[in-house]
Amino acid sequence: MAHWNSFPHDNSRFLFVGDSLRESWPRLHTGDQVLFPDEDWVHGCLEAVPDAAPASFDGDFNALALSIQDAWRSFHAGDFERSVALAGQCGQLAHAAANKAAGIYATYLATDDRSRQACHLSAVERAEAALEYLPDDANAHYFHAFNLGRYSQSISVMKALSEGIGGKIHTSLQNALELEPDHAEAHTAMGMYHAEIIDKVGKMVGRITYGANADAALEHFERALELTPASPIAHIEYGNGLYLLFGDDRLDEVSDLYTKAIEIRPVDAMEKLDIEAALAEME
Repeated sequence: MAHWNSFPHDNSRFLFVGDSLRESWPRLHTGDQVLFPDEDWVHGCLEAVPDAAPASFDGDFNALALSIQDAWRSFHAGDFERSVALAGQCGQLAHAAANKAAGIYATYLATDDRSRQACHLSAVERAEAALEYLPDDANAHYFHAFNLGRYSQSISVMKALSEGIGGKIHTSLQNALELEPDHAEAHTAMGMYHAEIIDKVGKMVGRITYGANADAALEHFERALELTPASPIAHIEYGNGLYLLFGDDRLDEVSDLYTKAIEIRPVDAMEKLDIEAALAEME
């Protein structure tokens, strides 16, 4: 994209300078289970998959690790354009940073459907490239599903289902959860997969044609909350899913989940955007 919009809030608490990134990593990445990309991690990855290195890699594992850390540092600070650019210089090892940055930017800061869809589709392509090298990486599957899911919402879920996108999303989420059962964000996304299909085609068609099930949706939402009780998006999407499945019948629970989400102190730019979106919905 020619122009990326800036993060519109104060990010001074989200800069994670120096060692603070490593110290904050468990809270920042409980939801996606990304491991901290230190020198040992980079060395282990490239020992297993040498072709995942960038073309310019000169054997300096520490320098590559620091570049990947900077890509994540930029993501958490809300500099999504820089995160994608830095990640693109790190071969396949920073695919998660690039695709999470692109997905969150497109969801919250892209201002028109064309740029939003282009951003999601570029992330889908990166995820597919990462899967060629890193098929056992849960986040390669997850961010493939996440960006396909957001893309499908931008073109309408029904159109996406007619084009077979729903099956691809489901497969990628299943793969992610098989590889990493405690991937809270994948549980949330799987809950929304079931809820959105039931909302669009009904319980019977959803179950028979797409394997969608309201009980399964609730199980995934509840598991995400168990794993990440301090995550705004786990509360918000649970609320959204309840409304899709039950409408006004469970509106009090939806409101309670939204209220809990906005009371959480955001730990990074993504969570700040999640909370601001929830606040806008409650107005």
